Amino acid sequence: MMHRQAKPGRRTLPWLLIAAALALIPLIVACGSPAAQPAPAPVEVTRVVEVTREVPVEVTRAAPESSGNDDPGKLVIYSGRSESLVDPIIQQFKGATGIDVQVKYAGTSALAATLLEEGGNSPADVFYAQDPGGLAAVSEMMVALPEDVIAMTPEWARSADGSWVGITGRARVVVYGTDDLTEADLPDDLWGFTEPRWKGRVGWAPTNGSFQAMVTALRAGWGEERTEQWLRAMLDNDVQDYPKNTPQVAAAASGEIDVGLVNHYYLYRFIAEEGEDFPARNAHLRAAGPGAIVLVSGVSILESADNPENAEAFVRFLLSKVAQQYFAGSTFEYPMVEEVRPSVLLTPLDDIGQPDITLADLADLAGTQALLQEVGALP
Repeated sequence: MMHRQAKPGRRTLPWLLIAAALALIPLIVACGSPAAQPAPAPVEVTRVVEVTREVPVEVTRAAPESSGNDDPGKLVIYSGRSESLVDPIIQQFKGATGIDVQVKYAGTSALAATLLEEGGNSPADVFYAQDPGGLAAVSEMMVALPEDVIAMTPEWARSADGSWVGITGRARVVVYGTDDLTEADLPDDLWGFTEPRWKGRVGWAPTNGSFQAMVTALRAGWGEERTEQWLRAMLDNDVQDYPKNTPQVAAAASGEIDVGLVNHYYLYRFIAEEGEDFPARNAHLRAAGPGAIVLVSGVSILESADNPENAEAFVRFLLSKVAQQYFAGSTFEYPMVEEVRPSVLLTPLDDIGQPDITLADLADLAGTQALLQEVGALP
């Protein structure tokens, strides 16, 4: 039952953003004060459309006051989130404010290392990270966010010192092929995948930031010794390497593997394209251990930012109803503000068994990477 051949003819699906070309909802954006450094451009939502997948947005700039300096300035973002996911919402912010937004895309851990190397000379104003581990790694370079911004997010989804806030929730799940498996066939926790019956049938992505954050959670919850044992046992059980989450979902559906260790939302993009018959589904691990942790993407402002007002305006925009509905409806992530509901397709956060681990426990990204290298999971 376990060792089936991949089905011929099933194509591995491309990484697609579900959001269609964004149509328009009115926003009014203030242009800022007539100071040399413009004030943040707050975004006021005048009408929010409740949708399932798309959040169309129209932006209209308010007529500038006569000031002699109408240039809204620029903003430099280091984004550990992929361009296909966040560029649509960044373009909305750019269109709403007129700010010249420049984005450097790379992996979260790579950008964290770059920031540490650049130090106070970094050109970045904002670090938009895929996971809390990358944010925590450079938290000493960040300024404390305004209290009202911090208060927009739930306490569990932000740093204790106020240096970053969560923008979206991302649950770690097991994606499994439904042709030969049901959720009842899956083990209660990650340790179960070290059993011989799963040999060669499990996928993971050791270079992925969310996977590394999960391993950091294992270290916090299980301890170093047990986490190392699990990693070595998985390697001995011929776990299959993938570069990221998307190909694992496709591989589970095609029969190339039985299960993959991924973030929850990738599956729903496949279903949106292929339909309900897409032969893969998610499962939250029943034992509620570190493998079931809900991570967040998050954002922070650099202390050395040359454009702090524009950076603050961007953070506020990401927590606006418009941006939060975009993430809920188009990327199928959990919104962080109470006014926006997650997709009805998702398991409610309250129904997901969570380990007794805080996001602050995920700070030691370097230690996790060192462990993964030591066991041979990373080069």
